[in-house]
Amino acid sequence: MQKLTKLSAALVLAAAAAAPALAAPETYVTDGTHTFPRFSYSHFGYSTQLSRFDKASGKIVLDKAAKTASVEVVIDTKSVNTGYDTFNEHIQGEDFLDTAKYPTATFKSTKVVFEGDKPVSIEGNLTLKGVTKPVTLTVTSFQAMPHPMVKKDAIGANAFTVVKRSEFNAGKYAPHVGDDVRIDIAIEAIKQ
Repeated sequence: MQKLTKLSAALVLAAAAAAPALAAPETYVTDGTHTFPRFSYSHFGYSTQLSRFDKASGKIVLDKAAKTASVEVVIDTKSVNTGYDTFNEHIQGEDFLDTAKYPTATFKSTKVVFEGDKPVSIEGNLTLKGVTKPVTLTVTSFQAMPHPMVKKDAIGANAFTVVKRSEFNAGKYAPHVGDDVRIDIAIEAIKQ
């Protein structure tokens, strides 16, 4: 019985020592050449307009074993790209993004929901034009594997949410120009 007790104690100590190594969170930094937030909205019902931000940064902390993660993204709102310089300036004005006063938008997760080994939704807070609102991103794809070019572990995902721009003090011309704005993000990040 005494041998069994010593063996059990040794196994518990070995498991405790090994646990941190198995469940270590890993930090990934976004690849700015493959991370682009996009947004789309109805333009008078004629068409769905698609635009993007050319500059975004952030980090993801992922613990694969524990199936937990956190996500932070900072968007340079001055990098808005509608495809038309005049409209880029217009959308940066006070009625919309007001980039002179609010040069960045941020998303910070509060919870990441996993199904198996993959995240399926990311709950968090979106701050845009000085207003913070809770949003949930639906993850439509996720990949974790060694990056074939940089020879480091990497992750990538696509996710989206829909917000009302009027809730962020950017509702000019609504409802003619759609109040509902779909935000999509394509993100890739390299392990540090």
